[in-house]
Amino acid sequence: MKLIFERHKSGRRGFSYALPDVPQAKPLAKQYCRKNDTLLPSLSELDVVRHYTNLSRLNFSVDTNFYPLGSCTMKYNPKFTERIVAFEGFAQVHPLLPQLSGGGMLAQGSLEVLYETEKLLAEITGMNAFTMQPLAGAHGELTGIMLIAAYHKDNGARRKYVIVPDSSHGTNPASAAIAGYKVIVIPTDKDGYMDLEEYKKKLNNEVAAVMLTCPDTLGIFNPNIKRIADMAHEAGALMYYDGANLNALLGKARPGDLGFDVMHINLHKTFATPHGGGGPGGGPVGVSEKLVDFLPIPRVVKRVDGTLALDYHRHKSIGYVAPFYGNFGVILKAYAYMLYLGKAGLIQAAEIAVLNANYCLASLKEYFAPAFDKKCMHECVFSASRQVKNGVHALDIAKYLIDKGYHPPTIYFPLIVKEALMIEPTETESKETLDEFIAVMIEIARLAEENPSCVTQAPIHTPVKRLDETKAAREPNLRWQP
Repeated sequence: MKLIFERHKSGRRGFSYALPDVPQAKPLAKQYCRKNDTLLPSLSELDVVRHYTNLSRLNFSVDTNFYPLGSCTMKYNPKFTERIVAFEGFAQVHPLLPQLSGGGMLAQGSLEVLYETEKLLAEITGMNAFTMQPLAGAHGELTGIMLIAAYHKDNGARRKYVIVPDSSHGTNPASAAIAGYKVIVIPTDKDGYMDLEEYKKKLNNEVAAVMLTCPDTLGIFNPNIKRIADMAHEAGALMYYDGANLNALLGKARPGDLGFDVMHINLHKTFATPHGGGGPGGGPVGVSEKLVDFLPIPRVVKRVDGTLALDYHRHKSIGYVAPFYGNFGVILKAYAYMLYLGKAGLIQAAEIAVLNANYCLASLKEYFAPAFDKKCMHECVFSASRQVKNGVHALDIAKYLIDKGYHPPTIYFPLIVKEALMIEPTETESKETLDEFIAVMIEIARLAEENPSCVTQAPIHTPVKRLDETKAAREPNLRWQP
């Protein structure tokens, strides 16, 4: 496929401007004008439309391909939410309206979305209150750690450590470090849980928080979670819940009931708003009662007359963490999704997510080594260790899947599993889709035994074949030059 610059034809145009019917402005002085040509291509409208349409067909997306990317919950996003977010009353409202004299009434609908979404999330998670401001999961993590730091400071406690398991998301230690804490890493035991004995050794009155993903990134629910939380609280530490894997627990267990004090939710994972491409995301943060006073401002509150308003007067608040009130369109889509599914639908989503992952685990464990051979939650983790004996690595399996029209599973995570293949089928995929994917994975396992080069040479049907990935990362060539 040619680059759009290579389709350039001098003098070709895709649009003609009408002659201006107003007096022409005085031309810019020469020192403000470009001295060299922009080198932008000249094309017809048809050239441009065809180029970008064909380019889009080279992309993987949930709308076109099965996308079993572990720990990222790349599930289908229902299109009705896109229509709702485009409603003029939402799409055209200005974020400054509530701050204008008398203008609050013009934004009551938008404030109600924020207010009601917070209430729904609080009920689902067992938290006391939420801020809707954080713009993504990692942003929510940092906000949560800042809330924990503010809480300890308010209580006069000098704490300097945050505990994370070695299977944690990489953003967990990063968020803790950015907030000024030193990170203590606890290893995983033989059963796939955070090592309880090591945890006991490291937990002391200088630990500010324990950050856990539950179920963890191995797809396993830790049966000791309540005990871990009780021990943390006895030491004066707070419990932080990484909500990336909340899909597995909807309607089954609430983080607040398990002993967590702070959590974030990835709206773009659990509540089906678009995911990937750099955003927009949504990472609301929920807290227990003792942390409510520290939440970012403004807070949406209900006045005596029943109307909604923004409250900026919170003297213990950590302040703003984002402009205005969060990614409103993402919040609105999540709100519509929750209302549409209702309680029964959200519970069913969790049940199907767990069922699909265990179906993949049971179907493939004969061919690929499970990281831990036990029932999983919403995702399962294999190792390509059996295939490595024949020279086929997880990366090769990923490349072969691309040739077959599937986005690869996660292969670089969790770090504690060598040659990891982390599969999250999500709740939106059918048994037929999973059966087709499983058949291809079994085909790969067979080829790895009988004809490994078929796998190690993949992909062969893509516009770009095997790259030197190290060189591509260190010496990216991203700019066209004539």
